[in-house]
Amino acid sequence: MSTGSERVPGAGEMRACATGFVARITARNRLPLDYSVASLRVVDFLVDGLRKGGADQEGARATLFGLGAYVGEVLVRRAGAVWVDFDADQRTYFGQPVGVRMPDGRIWNPVGKVHNRFELGGPEESLQTFYLTLHGRAHGTAA
Repeated sequence: MSTGSERVPGAGEMRACATGFVARITARNRLPLDYSVASLRVVDFLVDGLRKGGADQEGARATLFGLGAYVGEVLVRRAGAVWVDFDADQRTYFGQPVGVRMPDGRIWNPVGKVHNRFELGGPEESLQTFYLTLHGRAHGTAA
């Protein structure tokens, strides 16, 4: 799986991928991407802007991957998740090479969730709502 011609980072590289993406995107714009649950609303806004601006899936692939890395890192920092490399069956099912494992063992696919928001739009695909209704968070990590 690749983001254009680039190799997709493994689980051990996803934190650096997320922080690098945030540094690049916030260098040009004053966006409150602070790894808070509230910042996921900004991600919803950014994905919707790409879609409404006429970007296609391929043209937006690297940005969508960066946003997915960011969403996953919010899950790591706020919900007690850890980045994991998907096995072959999980890669086939999720269509992504990496995801997160929640404290209760559930596996989630934040990169795929961002792609769904881009493809489908609508409030039911909200990344902030995804977090707030997420099963398997560590106790005391609601916000």
